[in-house]
Amino acid sequence: MDIQKYIKVEKVPGGQLEDSVVGKGVMINKDVIAPGKMRRKILNQRIILLDWPVEYKKGENQTNAELLKEEDWGVLLQLEEEYIERLCVQILKFKPDVVITGKGLSDLACHYFSKAGVSGMRRLRKTDNNRIAKACGAVIVNRPDELQQSDVGTGTGIFEVKKIGDEFFAFFVDCKEPKACTVLLIGPSKDLLNEVERNLQDAMSVARNILKNPKLGPGGGATQLTVSATLKQKSSSVEGIEKWPYEAAAIACKWLYHVLWLTIAG
Repeated sequence: MDIQKYIKVEKVPGGQLEDSVVGKGVMINKDVIAPGKMRRKILNQRIILLDWPVEYKKGENQTNAELLKEEDWGVLLQLEEEYIERLCVQILKFKPDVVITGKGLSDLACHYFSKAGVSGMRRLRKTDNNRIAKACGAVIVNRPDELQQSDVGTGTGIFEVKKIGDEFFAFFVDCKEPKACTVLLIGPSKDLLNEVERNLQDAMSVARNILKNPKLGPGGGATQLTVSATLKQKSSSVEGIEKWPYEAAAIACKWLYHVLWLTIAG
């Protein structure tokens, strides 16, 4: 199981470690496209996740257009606007509150969304999109004609954009059945936060291993000393040269303990 698919760690310098929190949902380092026109807090929102651009799709190859009249340029612009409008109408008919895409979202589409009271976010990383999908129960749609009602996510209780430090973060929290979470680390410096993150990753890996295989071995050299004592006891019950391998292995395990102790002691 890959922990990074389900747990994201965000580091924000400026504050105390005691201010760190664990959110039952997803937090991403993004703001809405038009902060003055789009809502930054929505309750019980409907979320649509896209993996295609809500903007005019340019040709993959070089395209030449010969314009003979001045009006032809206006016709081309009108075609682009009509294409974007059709995309927005197709999305808005599902009555979303938040539209998120991993690709681009044009200014015209932003206008249609803000006019309909929809908050939009663009150019999210695929991993962030996947976490939001797990948290709210949405399905990431790859083509405009594939969008359907069952793809809309309704499992998130609160969508809110907050400013932490000098950056804005979007929170998708209070999820009904969250399958992803976010750990927000707050500390006085980046170096300290990096060290805390490394320790946290180790701790989460230990927790994962315990869940997969619930067996623990004591540390501090206790395992090596126990094995050494067991082998020494076994050698006493064996006669002749056959006892030598047991004694040699017992001495080796004991030396492992001494090396570990010297390493820890510095």
